[in-house]
Amino acid sequence: MAPDPASLHHTESQETLASLVQLDPSPIDSPEQELSQLENSIESSSSTTIPPSRSTTSSLGLGGSGRGPIFYLTRIQRYSSYTFTFFAGLHFTNTSLIPLIYRSVPYSEPFLLMTRELYQTRLTEPLLVGLPVLAHVVSGLSIRLLRRNQNKKRYQGHASPSLHDSKTSLSSSSTSHTSSRIWPVFSNIAASGYVYAVLLTSHVAMNRVLPLVVDGDSSNIGLGFVSHGFARHASSAYVAYILLLSASAGHMVWGMARWLDLAPPANWKKITFDKPTRSRRRRAWWAVNATAASLAALWAAGGLGVVARAGPAHGWLATVYNGIYEFAGR
Repeated sequence: MAPDPASLHHTESQETLASLVQLDPSPIDSPEQELSQLENSIESSSSTTIPPSRSTTSSLGLGGSGRGPIFYLTRIQRYSSYTFTFFAGLHFTNTSLIPLIYRSVPYSEPFLLMTRELYQTRLTEPLLVGLPVLAHVVSGLSIRLLRRNQNKKRYQGHASPSLHDSKTSLSSSSTSHTSSRIWPVFSNIAASGYVYAVLLTSHVAMNRVLPLVVDGDSSNIGLGFVSHGFARHASSAYVAYILLLSASAGHMVWGMARWLDLAPPANWKKITFDKPTRSRRRRAWWAVNATAASLAALWAAGGLGVVARAGPAHGWLATVYNGIYEFAGR
């Protein structure tokens, strides 16, 4: 008996296909880890017999050779942080450790002036401070925008027009849900980085740019200038420096731990179900937080405990400092 031609076209199968196409995929929860895992698989792919899919690597911002925009931007972001860390270590030593040891701003000031010969010349200051900070911020923003475009293509760029038209209500309900998940996960490291960038810009403007504008020179700006500022504007200065130290310590410690693969994933509490792995990641989370808190506390002990309490400057230096702070208050 010949089969009925009508039985070859089941509307139920079409409905099932439409429902499957319209399902909203889950986004990548940890783009940094996914990229790192992908890079490791690319590096070891030469020993495998099955080459990686070209469409898969290109969808993650990588070319067939693993050298796409995100690959290079991630390395710019990483190595620029290493360069800036060298400057941050010198600055931490001059503004915290040495004042904490000598318990005196006048005795600590010469060390700051000596190390300025390393990072405040016309060549070293842009290379160690300006360009690394700019490269770090710009590369981070660029990576975020590229991943946003990738997510947009992944979620919205492959829908079937005919099925979309036949399922208008389902598509409209999922479009708003998908559009809210296009942007990559906004981690605490990224949040502290943006806060740190704003605070660091204001700090540089106050201690480097403003003295050049008002006095034409910044050679007289040191720990005494900071102490004078605390004597004039104690409440605002304490708030600004506490925020600066907290954001800088948190971002640098967590960022370095992430580069060294010592930090747990951003959403490890949600994605970890194995008890040994969960315990290991919890210990890592506490260790990184304890390190960041210790660094912030040590920095505050010398900067806020000694430098901020040294009192105002006297003589002609007080006149110079007052002129700069009055110009800033306009």
